[in-house]
Amino acid sequence: MNLGKQVIYQAYPRSFKDTSGNGIGDLKGIKEKIPYLKGLGIDMVWLNPFFISPQNDNGYDIADYYHVDPAFGTDEDLDDLISEMDKAGIKLMFDMVLNHTSTEHEWFKKALDGDEKYQNYYYIREGKDGGYPTNWQSKFGGPAWNEFGDTGKYYLCLFDKTQADLNWHNPDLRDELYKIVNYWIDKGIDGFRFDVLNVIGKDQILEDSSGIESEEKKLYTDTPIVHKWIRELNNHTFGKNPEIITVGEMSSTNIENSIMYSSAEGNELSMVFNFHHLKVDYENGDKWTDARFDFSKLKDTLNKWQVEMQEGGGWNALFWNNHDQPRANNRFGDVENFPYETATMLAQTIHMMRGTPYIYQGEEIGMTDPDFKAIDDYKDIESHNAYKKLLESGKSEAEALNIIKKKSRDNSRTPMQWDDTENAGFTSSEPWIAVNDNYKTINTKKAMADRSSVYFYYRKLIELRKDENIISDGLYFPILEDDDKIFAYIREYEGEVLINMNNFSSDYVEVNLENILEDYDKFTYLLGNLGERKIEKIIKLAPYESLAFIKRV
Repeated sequence: MNLGKQVIYQAYPRSFKDTSGNGIGDLKGIKEKIPYLKGLGIDMVWLNPFFISPQNDNGYDIADYYHVDPAFGTDEDLDDLISEMDKAGIKLMFDMVLNHTSTEHEWFKKALDGDEKYQNYYYIREGKDGGYPTNWQSKFGGPAWNEFGDTGKYYLCLFDKTQADLNWHNPDLRDELYKIVNYWIDKGIDGFRFDVLNVIGKDQILEDSSGIESEEKKLYTDTPIVHKWIRELNNHTFGKNPEIITVGEMSSTNIENSIMYSSAEGNELSMVFNFHHLKVDYENGDKWTDARFDFSKLKDTLNKWQVEMQEGGGWNALFWNNHDQPRANNRFGDVENFPYETATMLAQTIHMMRGTPYIYQGEEIGMTDPDFKAIDDYKDIESHNAYKKLLESGKSEAEALNIIKKKSRDNSRTPMQWDDTENAGFTSSEPWIAVNDNYKTINTKKAMADRSSVYFYYRKLIELRKDENIISDGLYFPILEDDDKIFAYIREYEGEVLINMNNFSSDYVEVNLENILEDYDKFTYLLGNLGERKIEKIIKLAPYESLAFIKRV
């Protein structure tokens, strides 16, 4: 399979389309929108977890890996969706959460009942010195340990206290996880996104950290045994079918490990998600701050991952948005003055890179962050924990809410905006989280009726990736690396050359191509968000303009 030709669409089921009237998106809603997905031109749909769950972390706390949570429909609905997707020629990618289970999972309940077999499925430890087993902190705030019933012991929970980390050192546990993956392969699933996969490699003996967050993460992130276990997972499950696409969500990873995770020779995964480019608006590494993004850092990070993954034979998942991130157009552009230009420029920047592009629901029509007025408008547990911590640090309620508005995961979780009717056509009742107020002007019905919309620009980008080998398979070379407003690069493939220039500012910026391109006059227009242009020695890019030229053999 040519990964460079694939384009994957992420549907967040809870917020995609509700057909039952309970305010929560469901599997029938995804089935209903298959024609829309087909029309966009994507190859695969990644679905966030819809398995049985108490929903403390919106489904990433799985209580049963084999059955559909009633909020999303029935097992029969899922079988029907798999069948209809197959008929439409769209592949399905499931989200596998194999680092932890819900404390409502049968394994954890049996462990609480005293079954030693299942206690060995988790990290259950004695406290020390009257406190927790280690000083580790949860990624959602607070200690990474919680009381294990009335035993006087504690279980590890790197995320929410209802998400108990699994002990991959136990071969019986690993066999159970492999059975789960194989069950869904046998059901016809064509891909898997593995949640926080690079943190499964905790040691058997857990030790205190220095207390510095970055140092603490090294105790359980990208450890050598992770590669061994992923190769084993590959060997026992999806590795038997080369057509299955896999992507690992790799938290705080590095390029060296990501090459090993994703190189063809490594027998691990197809590609990796890394998030370094989405941390360039963190102040001193702290997500919960109101800081403008650092353009130079953004450009350097993206270029570094492109070049070094290319040199090492690794493969990148290309993305700006997902269910855990605020909308990229709010972060890196100007949605008030240049909404179309921002959305299309960001899209072209990513879609002409080396890797596999991912589109998160709504970005293809230019959806934006909502303008929520109160903390109670947010549902995300991480956001509420952060708000409380911000208040404790001395922030006023207004200051704390402003930071949540900028960084909350719920920014991307508002319902998909289908039309301009009540609740944006998402549901016939009150949605689980409020619809963005701008749904009357930003929705798919309006976008699909306008050939000059963001939606049609995404369609063109997808078509080009399939038609142009230079985009899917070409080498990547950064240019204008020191420019403080332009992000540009060159792709090369079998004598062809493509240049893509993207203005990340609200200023007009001149680019001198004479010293960059050989035979620049032989380049012809390929795509631009402000329309067709002829190449010149000096090109003046308008605010948030994206422009690509190609020289063919």
